[in-house]
Amino acid sequence: MTLKFRCPAELEGKIPPPVPATLGLPGWLKAMPTQAFNAINMRDEDTVKRCPPFVDAMTCGFLLPLICDLKVENGEITWDNDIPPGGELDFPRSPVGFHDESQVKGSPLFEPDRFVIKFHNLWTIEAPEGYALFFTHPVNRLDLPFTTLSGLVDCDRFRDSWIHFPAHWHNKEFSGVLPKGTPVVQCLPVKRDNWVAETAALTPDETQRVHELTKKISREPGLYRRQFRA
Repeated sequence: MTLKFRCPAELEGKIPPPVPATLGLPGWLKAMPTQAFNAINMRDEDTVKRCPPFVDAMTCGFLLPLICDLKVENGEITWDNDIPPGGELDFPRSPVGFHDESQVKGSPLFEPDRFVIKFHNLWTIEAPEGYALFFTHPVNRLDLPFTTLSGLVDCDRFRDSWIHFPAHWHNKEFSGVLPKGTPVVQCLPVKRDNWVAETAALTPDETQRVHELTKKISREPGLYRRQFRA
C-alpha cells in the first residue's frame, strides 16, 4: 500500500519530506533505559521502552516535518526560510499561520487574545481508494511545546490541495528554536468500513482463556511481544 506525497516542483529538495514514523523516534526514547527500579515493588521492571503498544503507536504511519526553523522568544514566533518566491502554484511561504481565537470559542482551547497556530504543509497527499488519513499529534511526544489537533481527511478523494495542521501552543514558557524537521503531525491510514459494537458476557470457556492468559502474562515478561505482536 502506498501514500503518495507530492510537492510543487520548485520545492523538491528544498523542504524536508515526510518520513516513516519508524525513522522519527525521539532521542529521549532511544536514550532511556529499558528497565528502572520500581520503589513500590522493590525490583527492576521494564520501562515503556519495552512496551510494544507504546512504541508501535509511535512508529505507525508517517511523520510530516516542520519546513524550517522556528525561533520563539517572548511569545513571538519568527523564521527565515529559503522557499522560492515564484511558482505556478499559489502556496504559503511561511511555515506557520494562525487561526483567530473565535474559531475555538466554547472549546477548551479558547483563550482570550491568543491565536491557535497552524503548521503549513506543502505536500499534497493521495491515499489508496477506500482509505482516509487520520492526522494527529505525534504519538507520545509530550516533550513538544505544542499539541497538534486531530483530524480525519478522505485523502483518496481530497488529494489535490494542501492540508494544514492547527495546533495549540501549550508551553508558554518555551524559548528557543524549534528546528527544521521537527515532526508536527503523524498521519495514519484508516480504511473506511462500517463498524458496529457487539457486547456480550464472557462464556465459561472465554473466562477460562482470559484467566489463563492473564496469569501467563504475569509469569512471563515480554509474552505479548513474543506471541501476539504482528
